[in-house]
Amino acid sequence: DGFRYSARDLAIVRARRLNVPVMLGSATPSLESLYNAQSRRYVRLRLAERANATAHPPFRIVDVRSQPMRAGMSDKLLAAAATHLEAGGQVLLFLNRRGFAPVLRCHDCGAVAGCRRCDARMTMHRGRARLVCHHCGAERPLPEHCEHCGGSVLAPLGQGTERLEDVLRERFPGTGIVRIDRDSTRRKGAVHELLDEMHSGRGGILIGTQMVAKGHDFPNLTLVGVVDADQGLYSVDFRAAERMAQLIVQVAGRAGRADKPGEVMIQTHHPDHPLLHQLAGGDYGRFAAAALAEREAAKLPPYTYLAMIRAESAAPEPAQRFLDVARKLIDRGAPPALQVLGPAPAPMLRRQGRYRFQLLLQAERRADLQNALGAAVPELEAATEARRVRWSIDVDPQELF
Repeated sequence: DGFRYSARDLAIVRARRLNVPVMLGSATPSLESLYNAQSRRYVRLRLAERANATAHPPFRIVDVRSQPMRAGMSDKLLAAAATHLEAGGQVLLFLNRRGFAPVLRCHDCGAVAGCRRCDARMTMHRGRARLVCHHCGAERPLPEHCEHCGGSVLAPLGQGTERLEDVLRERFPGTGIVRIDRDSTRRKGAVHELLDEMHSGRGGILIGTQMVAKGHDFPNLTLVGVVDADQGLYSVDFRAAERMAQLIVQVAGRAGRADKPGEVMIQTHHPDHPLLHQLAGGDYGRFAAAALAEREAAKLPPYTYLAMIRAESAAPEPAQRFLDVARKLIDRGAPPALQVLGPAPAPMLRRQGRYRFQLLLQAERRADLQNALGAAVPELEAATEARRVRWSIDVDPQELF
């Protein structure tokens, strides 16, 4: 437990030692893999056509600014869903947010129901009549009154997959609605039952999170609607746009996989965002080339190397002091080319009742990173401050959260 590694990179290292080939396959390869292909570390093989030589579905960017919305769905998306259903097709609506609403707000004082263990809002799950923290798993019953002012008007804001299901059952009463997310698939065998509804044709509309984005083949599915493409456009994590682009391309790939042509609609409040236009042609390579150019200009991976030292404690001071010690040890023997940033609070400072801080190391040569950590870690392990915190070192961190 707690051993951090990349399965992809470990497979490549092991294969190199055993002198056997490794094949990495993806419609949306990571920017690191594409960089390795450009640098001739990898041999790149392109599959220019989809299976069965079907055409890639066209993308439509739907500007939802100032438009009437029903649970986050525009009239254009609902009308397109009706058209595809009348033509005998199936519809997939993708929203990577489970629950009924991500926010429960008091109308009287404006307070938002928050997690008592994390710096995060609680998500309303109406089917279970619970508030749930999606970060630590804490739950409590839906309140009848605001815990801050006692007000009784508590309004759910935003939408999750549960809310979409309610609106779609009302809008399409004769159509089978299938929802696949972590909540609907808790029971053993539930995933297979729900997928069978779609494959058998009993389900006309599939609502899903990233669980349905790849690996599924629905021959009769002709429309994919991305309900909210804006979630990954702005984030503190520089990999967020890459992940969002991968999700959009993957979920778009569910449309038009057989004889019937497919269509993809992407709803956004930022229709001019370059990421969406790069993806509008269904060309992930175009997005990846632009993203790699940005990474190079900003000196971010894969053009540099990162390591993150994380520390957490029941109070903020021990974690801060530990990382102060870590920085001094690293600075003492670090080469000039090594950048040390922090310590700083994590983007979510408090999680599961513990305060989290982090120290980021960046270098243009991996050897500089490894030498600095190799020299500092033995002394860091022996430091008095290390006994009062939980700490870890994550080399090539995939998340800065």
